Amino acid sequence: MIDIRNLSIRQGTFALTDVTLTVPQSQYAVLMGKSGGGKTTILESIAGLRKPQAGTIVLAGRDVTHLRPAARHVGYVPQDGVLFSTMTVRDNIGFALAVRGDTSTDIAKRVGELAEWLEVAHLLDRSPHFLSGGEKQRVALGRALASRPPVLLLDEPLAALDDDTRDHLVSVLARVRDTREVTVLHVTHNRTEAERLADAVFHLKDGAVK
Repeated sequence: MIDIRNLSIRQGTFALTDVTLTVPQSQYAVLMGKSGGGKTTILESIAGLRKPQAGTIVLAGRDVTHLRPAARHVGYVPQDGVLFSTMTVRDNIGFALAVRGDTSTDIAKRVGELAEWLEVAHLLDRSPHFLSGGEKQRVALGRALASRPPVLLLDEPLAALDDDTRDHLVSVLARVRDTREVTVLHVTHNRTEAERLADAVFHLKDGAVK
């Protein structure tokens, strides 16, 4: 569950005030709105990357408003994926598991499962430099899901992809939705993505979520 109450965020002359949004447990929600309206700011606040001036953020029943990002147990895929360029695909996917001290056997098992599911098993020993845009986004999704977070945040993950690749990744995200193992908040401008994926659609307009 994602429960945001009366969230206020200010950055320079930009401000969001009293934003309230609730995504029920295991639901796939899409957040839409104009560019520059604050959608990414909301995601970054949920992930702990941006500090709100007021309000509360509750994830999977825990008040995480003042917790650091690593303590929130959130999977986050930014728009450009941002893979670690010095790591292989295998190490990118397993990064969070290695950081928390999982055994090499457990990491290998989880990475293998995700690689097969996301159709990147043949890429595990490659550098991100040699991946296509769609491949990078699948690896970024695998990295976000590796630690089995209760909440997944997606910031326009398909925006830079061609139509065929986008269609394929929508199918991948539909499988994520259908597992019902994670609560998702997905930012997009694409109505087709919303129609194909969303259990609920929210619109950010004039600083308010409706």
